[in-house]
Amino acid sequence: MPIIGEIIKKAVEVSGKIFSHPDPVEAQETVLKDLLKKAKGTAFGKYYQFEKILNEEDLHQAFAAEVPYFSYDTLREQWWQKVIDGGEDITWPGKVSYFAVSSGTTSTKKHIPVTEDMLISIRKAGMQQIKGIADFDLPAEFFEKEILMFGSSTDLKEVNGHLEGEISGISASQIPFWFDGFYRPGKEISSINDWDERVEALAKEAKNWDIGGISGIPAWIELMMKKVIAYHNASDIHEIWPNFQVYTSGGVAFEPYRKSFEKITSKPITVIDTYLSSEGYLATQIRKDTDSMALITDNGVYFEFVPFLPENMNDDGTVKPDVKSLKIGEVEVGVDYVLIISTVSGAWRYMIGDTVAFTDKDKAEIKITGRTKHFLNVVGSQLSVIQMNKALEQIGEEFDCDIKEFTVSAILEEGEYLHRWYLGLDGNIDRDEKAIANRIDALLQENNKNYKVARGKALKSVEAKLIPVNLFQEWTEETKQKGGQVKFPRVMKEADFRDWEKFVLDKTKGST
Repeated sequence: MPIIGEIIKKAVEVSGKIFSHPDPVEAQETVLKDLLKKAKGTAFGKYYQFEKILNEEDLHQAFAAEVPYFSYDTLREQWWQKVIDGGEDITWPGKVSYFAVSSGTTSTKKHIPVTEDMLISIRKAGMQQIKGIADFDLPAEFFEKEILMFGSSTDLKEVNGHLEGEISGISASQIPFWFDGFYRPGKEISSINDWDERVEALAKEAKNWDIGGISGIPAWIELMMKKVIAYHNASDIHEIWPNFQVYTSGGVAFEPYRKSFEKITSKPITVIDTYLSSEGYLATQIRKDTDSMALITDNGVYFEFVPFLPENMNDDGTVKPDVKSLKIGEVEVGVDYVLIISTVSGAWRYMIGDTVAFTDKDKAEIKITGRTKHFLNVVGSQLSVIQMNKALEQIGEEFDCDIKEFTVSAILEEGEYLHRWYLGLDGNIDRDEKAIANRIDALLQENNKNYKVARGKALKSVEAKLIPVNLFQEWTEETKQKGGQVKFPRVMKEADFRDWEKFVLDKTKGST
């Protein structure tokens, strides 16, 4: 009998009862007040008169009236560069010791401050996730198994007196000592910088571990598991880790990967969604009867919401400065909102770049519905990634194909604009590209009147290219962004898209 597992399981269940979920509206009012109080003495707090805001009856309204929206670029240019250079008390009290360096498929990297208060916030959010597990009816044996957390390297780089790395690497480097016995692949393997070398080291040790849960970005976790399976010449991952039963994703929709996960597993797994970004741990799934995530409303992050409508957005995916934001108590279920956050890392009214929709307002449960920059409006099409995802889900069903990745761009050829889509398929790519392009076009015209108007004017044609999904992964490797928190851009600017097309042509010209 798994006695230790029973004890841990009971402790988790009890903690779930002791720590009741706060009222989201009240919790957020408290968070905003605490943020303003703590940061009122910083350069940012003095400039935007936090002391004055704290004396106002309606904190949200006063805060929104005084502090503008910030994109990463504007916040870095005006404030964060001083933090990166080692300045103290700039946007948050004290000096920042860690920076989360976000990965992308272009040369541009973001440096997001990670304060000690944010590290505490992330650990607290992790406990929220653990207590949420109590609702999933997992057997006691699960609580004695090891957890594989496979993200970016924990070998952080020292730069100008601070440490830099991806947020998953920073978080893993902060694993508490009592978790060492459960944590895999362990500190030695996790510190290997090269992704392929790290996977190879992991694969060598894999059979020595009794893995019960795995956490990480779906695309990279799937690739890791395939390499482990191949290394041991196994039929599926459960041949190596027979007790693997919980997978925790990382802010990426799992559904496109479900079928391919099923191909490399032989037992059912429980999928738990989480929302850990470079800017903070924002939400986690806490109930088994929904795949939505609950915003963590009492943990150093203040949330605002702007309806994701064309009239509210600039062409670069940022919110127009005069658009009113909503508090958590003012949102509606089923509406797509641009997420705005203020945090204990000194991000203020920060446009994180994600859109969310509430599925349960009382429980503050949401789903991530897309990215604001994945908004294609070069020729007035006003096309959101939400509409793209829905169209491609239907394409997958109608053409019996598994579309796991895609990207699209509006490009100018022979004086006319066209949309060119690249669809990454798992398995056979022998499909009628013209028929698929026509169907994508028809679906988008049915569901987006602006797109339909654009098709009658500036947008002259639509093309689709079907390619193996591994090319998307190889592109991130080619741009030295393999593994970790990397998410392939759904919409590309034309210059980046031309580089992508050259890469695809070079990789496929010998296979046709």
